[in-house]
Amino acid sequence: MKKTILLVVLLTLFAFVSGAIAAAPPKAAGTTPAPAAPASTAPAKLEKFSGAIKSVDAMAKSIVVAKGKEEKTFVTNEATKITKGKEALKFEDLKAGLHIHVEYVKEMDKNVAAKIQAYAPKAHPKEK
Repeated sequence: MKKTILLVVLLTLFAFVSGAIAAAPPKAAGTTPAPAAPASTAPAKLEKFSGAIKSVDAMAKSIVVAKGKEEKTFVTNEATKITKGKEALKFEDLKAGLHIHVEYVKEMDKNVAAKIQAYAPKAHPKEK
């Protein structure tokens, strides 16, 4: 009987000790965890592209610009500035055939236009 009581006491003691060890948080090697790095607030690098507007999608507020064989699609948002000289334009003023300079930012798989500047193409010199 004494052996049975001793065995029960030892098993109970073992259960409490193993439960306390399992519940204790792991100890770091003398260091505290580093705080999470803040998100980058630096502005993204603007890229540039020039060409003629090939098509305009009013529903998606996007344009396709072509220069030679190269074509790029740009989406606009409320922050996109559209100008021609010193005159401000609206998205609705963009038409196929209009020559533009686009400054844009790559966001994931989209080219988001930050600034669109319309201009008159340079005339080719006439040959005599």
